Amino acid sequence: MRMQNLLPNWILQFVQNPRTALSDIQAGLMMAVLVIPQSLGYAALAGLPPIMGLYAAITPVLVYAWIGASSVSAVGPVAITAIMTAAALSDYATGSLQYVSLAIVLALMVGTILFVGGLMRLGWIIQFVSRGVSAGFISGAAVLIVIGQLKHIVGIPLHADSLIELALGIYNTTKPIHLPTTLLGVSAIVLLLVSRYAKKLVWGWLAGKQQDFANRLFVIVLVAVSIWLSHHWHLAAWQINLLQALPTGLPSASLPAISLATILTLLPSALLIALIAFISSSAMSAQQARLRDEPYDANKELYGLGLANIASGVFGGFTVAGGISRTSLNLSVGANSPLASIVCAIGILLILLFFGQYLEGLPYAILAAVIISSSVAMIDSKTLSTAWHQDKSDAICFIITFGTAIIFGLNSGLVVGLLASFAAMIYRTHRVHIAVVGRVGDSEHFRNICRHQATTFDGLLLLRIDESLYFGNAQSVHDELLKLAHDEKIRHIVLIMTAVNHVDLSAQEMLYNFNQECQKHHQKLHFAEVKGPVMDILKPSAVFATLSGQVFLSANQAVQSLIEPQNGHDGRA
Repeated sequence: MRMQNLLPNWILQFVQNPRTALSDIQAGLMMAVLVIPQSLGYAALAGLPPIMGLYAAITPVLVYAWIGASSVSAVGPVAITAIMTAAALSDYATGSLQYVSLAIVLALMVGTILFVGGLMRLGWIIQFVSRGVSAGFISGAAVLIVIGQLKHIVGIPLHADSLIELALGIYNTTKPIHLPTTLLGVSAIVLLLVSRYAKKLVWGWLAGKQQDFANRLFVIVLVAVSIWLSHHWHLAAWQINLLQALPTGLPSASLPAISLATILTLLPSALLIALIAFISSSAMSAQQARLRDEPYDANKELYGLGLANIASGVFGGFTVAGGISRTSLNLSVGANSPLASIVCAIGILLILLFFGQYLEGLPYAILAAVIISSSVAMIDSKTLSTAWHQDKSDAICFIITFGTAIIFGLNSGLVVGLLASFAAMIYRTHRVHIAVVGRVGDSEHFRNICRHQATTFDGLLLLRIDESLYFGNAQSVHDELLKLAHDEKIRHIVLIMTAVNHVDLSAQEMLYNFNQECQKHHQKLHFAEVKGPVMDILKPSAVFATLSGQVFLSANQAVQSLIEPQNGHDGRA
């Protein structure tokens, strides 16, 4: 029983029904073949030796698979962390021993920051990333991944992380499109997209589950055929960029020399990389958990990412994160649990040791086609459509995040998207809904008179405030209260505080001033249904000390006390 408590649920499911592991084993083996060139490329993008990309795709993957929050998120070297690592170390000689050592230190620092964030339970930060921002960020990243792979499709060395950089790269390049590479890459993209989105047309002669498997197997077949063609048709003679012989050697545990000066120098970059790695990984993990109807714990994600980055640094890798393209690949080949990632890591290790030579000759155009076809599926147009019809502010956040990301880059897209999300939140809380309520029939229920047939009472105004009160909305609430209370016939005003969870100092001052203004107009201000935490704030404040009226337990009690004198009140209390 104790052993069962130590094992993750997905392992227990496989123990009970081993046959369910077959799809994950197949997915892991496919991933092992597909992500090796990708990992090599991201290491080069970071200015590091290619083998560090493989090291970052083995041990960190095993650690996250055991500890991480997502069952299908694929952790490893990704474009975002590679680009940010290169930017953080731009003052040092690329590829030098110092550069490599600092990249390892940076991974250790990012891992430590994320792990400490998990200990401090800072996963709530992800709650401030709205659905529109996360979907827009993922969709923008998918488009940027496509843009980043265009260089392998057209055979031009374009280093573009945004539309602006792509446009500048195309404008400044003097090298023409390499037709054999383009023909190979575009043909592969068309075949993969037709296989995925026209399954009934291509694989209609198979059963439903067999169609999915055939589509996944087609990716491996395409890669294998392209390697065979590379050797037998001598694609290298056509100047098509091919994967060279893989470096060999096992990762060994070691720590570089770390000084306080180095930590202070890299700390700002480490904090930013940690934040973006967590948000991008959480956006993907949370989305997949939502789609798969699985629980998601952001603090567990911090633990998993933190320990994965520490493991990457200890075993000679660089900063890792939950990759959008890697996860989309993972899903496209049929992954359903962390077992696929474990098999993938072990597969990369075995291929590195024994079968690396068989991948030599893989055209980068084919790899780019696989990545592009899987990234297209991550463009979340459904969320945009739903948000546009149900919540315009989330749709606007999606558009702003997506547009900024693809035009100016992922970092800018994330920052601007978060700012837009906060602006939308502030705007919503600024416009506080205040309802004039009345009694429904002879019941004790009080509802908005604009939405229900409800009874109002002469001389009594019942107002329900539907938002917490703070400095951002205090003035607008004050102005609305004055407008609603501007009637000489009103003698009693009752503020129903059911939806008010907090009242800050500015809001207290507003309520105090409103009470004074009510007294000038010979009106009395009352409160009803004040929550305990809010009562703790208001009870010792000047608001209650100078209150002209009373504090009632419920709106019904307020009506009985202020309207029906037989209850022991004179109707003016």
